[in-house]
Amino acid sequence: MGPQEGAISPTSSWRDQVVALIPSLRAFAWSLSHNGSDADDLVQDTLIKAWSNRDKFEIGTNLRAWLFTILRNTYYTNVLRRRREVRDEAGEYAATLKAPATQEWSVAMRSLQQALQQLPAEHREALILIGAAGLSYEEAAEICGCAVGTIKSRVNRARARLLRIMDADDATDVMAFGGFAAQA
Repeated sequence: MGPQEGAISPTSSWRDQVVALIPSLRAFAWSLSHNGSDADDLVQDTLIKAWSNRDKFEIGTNLRAWLFTILRNTYYTNVLRRRREVRDEAGEYAATLKAPATQEWSVAMRSLQQALQQLPAEHREALILIGAAGLSYEEAAEICGCAVGTIKSRVNRARARLLRIMDADDATDVMAFGGFAAQA
């Protein structure tokens, strides 16, 4: 049984074999993209990936198939990426996009961060584990290495102190700052 077609022969280098396959790669790329410049870009991306991963190529296997697989996968990855993109050379679509003002949330988050820093470390930790991370009291107790009742007490004290620090009238004011009063 002779050597596999596209396999690297011992008398030629890996680089020479790849260079010899460029016309075939370009033809295959053109058959996928139907555009000369896109085909050139696709071949270039393929060669860069192949060169970067040349240590993963197994000598004795089919180099041609390996390169064509890289090219094909690169092409389909690019197709999927383009489906998510919106062509907007004139900026018409971008002009219709609006984003709500974020300054109020930035100020609110900064106030919450400052208020949290005023809490004792063990209260802040318990409040963040329960309120922000959404852990159960049992999980938080295990992480902190204490009893469930201790975690509940710390969270309750942290919420009460946070409300006082932030001058909130009720828990709904603090809920707007990340849900720290949401879980009782």
